[in-house]
Amino acid sequence: MYAIVEIAGQQTKVESGKFIYANKLSGNEGDAVEFANVLLTDDNGSITVGAPFVDGIKVTGKILGNVRADKVHIFKKKRRKGYRKSRGHRQDYTKVLIENIG
Repeated sequence: MYAIVEIAGQQTKVESGKFIYANKLSGNEGDAVEFANVLLTDDNGSITVGAPFVDGIKVTGKILGNVRADKVHIFKKKRRKGYRKSRGHRQDYTKVLIENIG
């Protein structure tokens, strides 16, 4: 069984027993989280599509910790003008273990 869930404005496919990386969520390590915005569920071939959300279905999970993505380097340059600018960015993510769909 899997579900498509809206988490922080992004649609994510989740399966029970697996973990996902979502944009940073409020909460501490070990806290339970619940996602009520379920857009679609698939239970062994029977697909239920919400309009816009499926009623009565919630996805529960547990926060495993906060992690950061690899660094992305941004470098801007204009040739022959002496203009060079360097920046970097690391996105914060929350690792969530999906425990139950239903």
